[in-house]
Amino acid sequence: MIRSLVRAGTLAGLWLALTAIAAADDLKTPLAAVELKDGDSIVFLGDSITHQHLYTQYVEDYFYTRFPKQRLTLHNAGVGGARAWDALQRFDADVAAYKPKYVTILLGMNDGAYTPFTQQIFDTYRNDMTTLLEKIRGIGATPILMTPTMFDARAARMRDPNRATEATLLYNSVLTYFGTFLRETAVENGDGFVDMWGPLNNITLQERKKDPKFTLILDAVHPDAPGQVVMATALVNDIGLPRQVSQIRISINDGVADSNVSGGAISDLKATENGVEFTWLADSLPWVLPEDAQLGVKLTGLGHRLSREALEVHGLPAGRYALSIDGQEVGRFNSGGLERHIELQANNKTPQYAQALEVATLNKQRNDGPVGELRGEWSKFQQYSHAKRAAEAQPDNADAQANYAKLQAVIEGMDARVDAANAAARAIEDQIFATNQPPARKYVLTRVK
Repeated sequence: MIRSLVRAGTLAGLWLALTAIAAADDLKTPLAAVELKDGDSIVFLGDSITHQHLYTQYVEDYFYTRFPKQRLTLHNAGVGGARAWDALQRFDADVAAYKPKYVTILLGMNDGAYTPFTQQIFDTYRNDMTTLLEKIRGIGATPILMTPTMFDARAARMRDPNRATEATLLYNSVLTYFGTFLRETAVENGDGFVDMWGPLNNITLQERKKDPKFTLILDAVHPDAPGQVVMATALVNDIGLPRQVSQIRISINDGVADSNVSGGAISDLKATENGVEFTWLADSLPWVLPEDAQLGVKLTGLGHRLSREALEVHGLPAGRYALSIDGQEVGRFNSGGLERHIELQANNKTPQYAQALEVATLNKQRNDGPVGELRGEWSKFQQYSHAKRAAEAQPDNADAQANYAKLQAVIEGMDARVDAANAAARAIEDQIFATNQPPARKYVLTRVK
C-alpha cells in the first residue's frame, strides 16, 4: 500500500514537473535588441513629453550619426495632453500609416490624472493601453513600452507652494506603479521595455546630495533638455543599440606599425621619425547633441558609455605628441596616455565632432520647424476627438454640438497640411544624409617634446 502511494506520488510529481516544463516553453523572451535595416520605420508615440521633440530628436541624432548608411523613417507621434485613449483615436493615420517595425510608447503621465492612486483610473489606463498594444501588434510592429517619466514633487512645491500636498507627494509613486505594470506586460508578451522613471529619479537623488534644489524637471512634469538626454540614453541603452563608435589600436615595433581596429577601416599606416600617421575611414560619427543638452551629456556620461571613439598607440618613444586630423591639431597627449588610450568623442576640435554637430543642428531645424508643425496639426485633431466624444454623449447639448462643429472646421484640409509637413521634414533629412557620411580622414601623431 505504501509503495503504491509512493509510486502515485512520484507519478503525480512527474506530471507536475512536465506541466511546468510545458508552461515554461510557452514563456516569451522580452526584446533584447532592436534589429534594423535600411528602410525600417520607428514611431515614437506619446504625450506632451514626446511632443516636445527633445528626447526623440536626440535619439534621431544617434541614428543619423551611428547608422549613416541606413535611411530609417523616424516619426514623432506625440501630442500634448494625450492619454492612451487619445493615441487610439489617431492610431491609423499617425502610427500605422508609417508602417513601423517598432513603436515606442510613452503614455501615463496624463492617464494618472495627477491624483493619488485610484483603481478606476488605473483600470481605464490598463484597458486602453492593452487595446493600444493589441493594435500595434496587429499591424506587425513590436511595441517598446516605456515607463512614465518622473513627477518631481519637490519642483512642484517650489513652483507652487499652495499645490495640494497629498497629490504632489504621492503622484510619483502612482507613475512607478503604472511603470511596473508596463514592465510586467512587456515581459509577459515579449515586447521591448525601457525604464525612463529610474534614471531620472536616480540622477535627481544623486545631484540633490550636492544641491537640494536640483531638478531636471522645472515644471515637475516635462523634463528639460538635460532630462531629455537622460531619457534618450535610457532608450538607446535599453533597446540594445551599439555603444561604441570606433576603436583604433596601433602597435609600433622596430619601426613597423601594425593595427587592430573596429568601427572603420585603416589604411596608409606607417611609423614616422617623430610618430605615426594613417588614414581612417569610420563607419559612423560620434553622438553629438546641441549646447542646451550638454548638462545631460555630462550627467549621463553619454560619450564614454554610448559613443566611445578611442585611439590607443603603443611603442612610441616617451614624450608628448600632437594629434592632428586633416591638418588640424586637436590636442596634445603624453605617450603614456596614448598607451592607455585617449577618447575623442567629446573633443570639439575634431572634424568628426564638427560634422556630427552639423547633423544635430540640421535635425534641430527639422524638429523645431516641420515636425513641430505636424504635431500642432495632431493637437488640433485631439481637440476635435474630445469634442466629438462630448457631442455624441450629449446630443441635446447645444454648446457641445457647437464646439464639435467649430473643431470640424479647424481640421478641414488637415491631410494636405500633414503631407506638406512630412515633405518639409524629409527635405531637411535629405540634407542630413548629405552631411552625415563619414569621409576618410588623415591622422598624424607628431612628437613635440
